Amino acid sequence: MADYFTSFSLVVPLPDEAAQQYALQLAQIMSDAGQDDNLPEHLPQSIREEMENWTFETVPASTPHGIWLHSSNGGIDAVCAFIQHLLQRFTPEGHVTLEWSNDCSKPRVDAFGGGAALITARKIKTINTGEWLHREVTRLRKPRRKPSAKERTAA
Repeated sequence: MADYFTSFSLVVPLPDEAAQQYALQLAQIMSDAGQDDNLPEHLPQSIREEMENWTFETVPASTPHGIWLHSSNGGIDAVCAFIQHLLQRFTPEGHVTLEWSNDCSKPRVDAFGGGAALITARKIKTINTGEWLHREVTRLRKPRRKPSAKERTAA
């Protein structure tokens, strides 16, 4: 049997110690809650919706006021929602980038890849390597337009 992994590791900078403590406390609440759905009422809905995907760890970073988020068990949607919430609350004009890898304990043709996310207070944009490859192959297969006679003589 093969084991599949989705891994990421990043440091999210926060503006001050109070923001760092807020982020660590929120992450602890989510981690402690497990699958109970007994979440405090004050938690943002975007975070509540990701309860089942909360499979990452959050610890203080070695940089001032940052938090280190990491996982080998996925949680991409949850970590993106968490980061977006922190941006909305503390750095509305900021952004955070995230890259992840998909891996497998055995050679499988569909098991390797990864992706990236650009997270702002307003939007989360993601792409995975499979989407990118599909888009690029589609572009290669499109017939190229031949230059018109006028374009050829102008050159």
